[in-house]
Amino acid sequence: MTSIPADNVELIRRILGTGYLELRLARLSVEEVPELATRVAVEVTESGAASTIDGDGVGPIDALWGCLVGRFAREYQSLKSIQLAGFTVSAAIESKVRKAGLDALATVEIAVVNSDGRRFIFSDTSRSVTASAARGVIAVVEYFVNAERAFVTLSHARKDAVARGRADLVA
Repeated sequence: MTSIPADNVELIRRILGTGYLELRLARLSVEEVPELATRVAVEVTESGAASTIDGDGVGPIDALWGCLVGRFAREYQSLKSIQLAGFTVSAAIESKVRKAGLDALATVEIAVVNSDGRRFIFSDTSRSVTASAARGVIAVVEYFVNAERAFVTLSHARKDAVARGRADLVA
């Protein structure tokens, strides 16, 4: 289960309607040579259409972040201004199924800070730390892409209202 910051999400969804971009993890492939490099290929569905994005990094999370932000930052400049501010993994050992407990539910929490210094926290819980980390990174990208889309939509609507002399809509 993925958790995103609650503030503004419903407003963003209402503004964008069918234009809201939903990103979902379909497949993740990680190839790592410890201490050297990591290569990931992540297949995401973008509002139902599948696409594969790949990239390199110093670990799976860095590679995921780089390829996903790199893919969307060309069009959505706000992604270039966010910075990782925290990354934690915790396990609910009591949820283990097998005796060893390595199958316990794990929660990955990703904190980012935007250019205004505002902190946003995203999390995902599952029995796979890697999948939860991937879904968390995807949630960050989805949130900021849609927030920027909503801002642009409102900006255009405001300009149109001003041009038409509709002070009621501008207010």
